[in-house]
Amino acid sequence: MSLATCYSRAQIGLNAPLVTVEVHLSGGLPSFNIVGLPEAEVKEARDRVRAALINASLEFPPSRVTVNLAPAELPKEGGRFDLAIAIGILAASHQLPGAKLEDYEFAGELALSGAIRPIRGALNFARASDSARRTLVLPEANGAEAALVDDIDALTARHLLEVVAHFRGRSKLANAIADVCVESPALLDLSDVKGQAHAKRALEIAAAGGHNLLMIGPPGTGKSMLAARLPGLLPPMPKAAALEAAAVQSISTAGLDLKRFGERPYRAPHHTASAVALVGGGSDPKPGEISLAHEGVLFLDELPEFQRAVLESLREPLESGRVMISRAARQAEFPARFMLIAAMNPCQIGCPGAGPCRCNPEAAARYRNRLSGPLLDRIDIQINVPRLPLEDLRSKALIGESSAVVRERTSAARVRQLKRANVENARMSTKQTEQYCVLQESDGVWLTQAITKLGLSARAYHRVLKLARTIADLAATDPINRAHLLEALSLRRGLEQGFS
Repeated sequence: MSLATCYSRAQIGLNAPLVTVEVHLSGGLPSFNIVGLPEAEVKEARDRVRAALINASLEFPPSRVTVNLAPAELPKEGGRFDLAIAIGILAASHQLPGAKLEDYEFAGELALSGAIRPIRGALNFARASDSARRTLVLPEANGAEAALVDDIDALTARHLLEVVAHFRGRSKLANAIADVCVESPALLDLSDVKGQAHAKRALEIAAAGGHNLLMIGPPGTGKSMLAARLPGLLPPMPKAAALEAAAVQSISTAGLDLKRFGERPYRAPHHTASAVALVGGGSDPKPGEISLAHEGVLFLDELPEFQRAVLESLREPLESGRVMISRAARQAEFPARFMLIAAMNPCQIGCPGAGPCRCNPEAAARYRNRLSGPLLDRIDIQINVPRLPLEDLRSKALIGESSAVVRERTSAARVRQLKRANVENARMSTKQTEQYCVLQESDGVWLTQAITKLGLSARAYHRVLKLARTIADLAATDPINRAHLLEALSLRRGLEQGFS
């Protein structure tokens, strides 16, 4: 009878809970059992591990082998436990010194030959093992991803025999190296969009303060072009934010593209996307589009065409910056701090002709009512994007500033915001808004009267103040004046103008 213990991580959410792999060898008929709520992929580890040990010329114990994955109530999925199970069996059968395993964690899928295959979520395992101050052993193909964590103690291996040789003291595993060649993103330039000075100004304000934006206008006015150029106006991501965004991508189906590390995400799901696709979920919770857009931009084109329940599911994440996926057996929390950029036509048919909308006012109202008031209340900027005269498309004089020039101003404004409140203006709490958005007495009375006349809510009042604060930051002025308030209020009138 023999017992060995080693450690791995469960890939649920971003916290990667610790999983203790206990291997017990006992007498009786030879068998191989895995307990601890394993799913099908984990149960199949019996055949993978057995074949890998035999093909690597290692001994598979001719006894009753029981592998317990604790905690038992946490469902286990994927093939990443293979390496930990194999090492535990070798330690329990005294082929490896088990005393050294306490300081290590293992993650890797085994091929039948003993080769170690890459896994998803390596960055999350690295962050968790680094916090626990354990050395992580993982596939060589995941080494560069794990090494994104500063000062990480991680070792990489291509084959099971390399890990065995390391613990037997015959050779050393290679350290994970951050061999990441980050390519400069080919961002679209704002100067490609002719005219639309008002929309460009709104885009700059949104980028400076992290505000949500809704553009209303007929087809062909440049709404999608403007939205696609927003990432080029955003300041560079800090390392901590880039790591958190990369961690979400690491556990997604597509995985993490190391060449795009540090690049602001830009997600544009189709309007047929379900609530699970947008917010996240599934029996094994996975991040949705709002989490994949973390620290970046989520663009929803044809906003009223999305199912109402799908849009309503955005309300809580827009406020909290996180989303909790709850299932009967498990919960998973994902970050979802994104900028929502949406576009819509003034009516269902789009009014392709020139001039104002010619639709029946009742039909336009029904189309507008597909969007709930609480959702619209959370969108700080709502602007009208009118049709550009054809002669203006040929004018070179309407070519505006480049994204690089605008990004300098938005970056400077963000620096002021972070120095002042440690968050961008759109994320300020109510207390911070009252502290940093102080108005003169006459301006405060004027704004209260304007909010009352327009029928805006208390939430909208605070969002107007945050917008005015961002406009003042772009102007490099500390006090908020009447001009800033006027512009902030005008940026919330697009929905009414677009349907007028």
